[in-house]
Amino acid sequence: MAASAVIQFRHRDGANQLGDEPGGAAAVPYSDYTGYHSPNDPLDIRLPFDPAAVRDPNAWQQLRYVDAFGNVVTPNFVGAQWPHVAPFALSSAAALRSPTGPARYGSSEYLAQARALLELSAGLTDEQKMIAEYWADGPRSELPPGHWDLFAQFVSRRDHHSAGERGFDRDVKLFFALTNAILDASICCWDNKRAFASVRPITALRYLFRGQQVLAWAGPYRGTQLIDGADWFPYQPETFPTPPFPEYSSGHSTFSAAGAEILRLFTGSDRFGGSITFPAGSSRTEPGVVPARDLTLTWETFTDAADQAGISRRYGGIHFEQGDLDARRAGRHVARVAWAKAQSYFNGGEREDNGAINQWQALRRLQI
Repeated sequence: MAASAVIQFRHRDGANQLGDEPGGAAAVPYSDYTGYHSPNDPLDIRLPFDPAAVRDPNAWQQLRYVDAFGNVVTPNFVGAQWPHVAPFALSSAAALRSPTGPARYGSSEYLAQARALLELSAGLTDEQKMIAEYWADGPRSELPPGHWDLFAQFVSRRDHHSAGERGFDRDVKLFFALTNAILDASICCWDNKRAFASVRPITALRYLFRGQQVLAWAGPYRGTQLIDGADWFPYQPETFPTPPFPEYSSGHSTFSAAGAEILRLFTGSDRFGGSITFPAGSSRTEPGVVPARDLTLTWETFTDAADQAGISRRYGGIHFEQGDLDARRAGRHVARVAWAKAQSYFNGGEREDNGAINQWQALRRLQI
């Protein structure tokens, strides 16, 4: 009965799970019904870059490309309606919205973040490339939220949750707290994405450095070369060059910081002990060449894993530093609020600790 009640509630929670919200695409689950449109024309990655299509260099731009199935696609802002989703613990989608948002075009910060990403692109190591690939969690994968559910399964096995009478109880509480925190992380993050609708690196760097020779990763098997800035491309497959939603702030960073914080709070320790080994040449982007030898990623702590997930998006060329770091802070705050509410259920009480919200609001006042 409890599960049925939750399922019924979530059918009408603002996500448009059933695809029948007025304004959405008919019978398309989770379609946007808010009518979002970018002020910029789409960027077709098969064609020379057209700066005239970028009417607002602060704003997100749709991409047109050939997907993994051979279809020419121009996806719009996926999840534009997500700030309307009912959260688990947050008082509202905007409760942890950034007071400042991303750097603005014309500022020194805007140019600096683009130059920093160029430097990363030019100096990509095999390890950084594999970090970008491992954490990609793109189409037909478990996606970033599912990645942290897999880590929770690891923790359940590591800590022998199946042993003893309380094993099932521990898993129920772990996954309840984790998945609800990640739900609220998605709402918090997509509120920022919708509020600021900010430009992705593939648009910003091409717009800023068009007509200039820049040092960058030049594509699979081409290494680092001098290229026209208008041709800059992230370390991503051409069939999915950049996720179809705005840059600020990073979903991976928000999800991962929230997931790591819940696992730390649940276990009482930041100790993780996870790792993965990539055989030589196992890269999906540069198979047969990257990595040059077997390579192992190791995470001593949950925080290590979350931080690596965050920076992976910079290595991959799809997020700026501010979008990563601000999202990490927000994710940790979301987790603490969700953890307090989960604890109130576990303990049979109704009291919720809003300390994380209050701390974040104090930080916002200082930044303002």
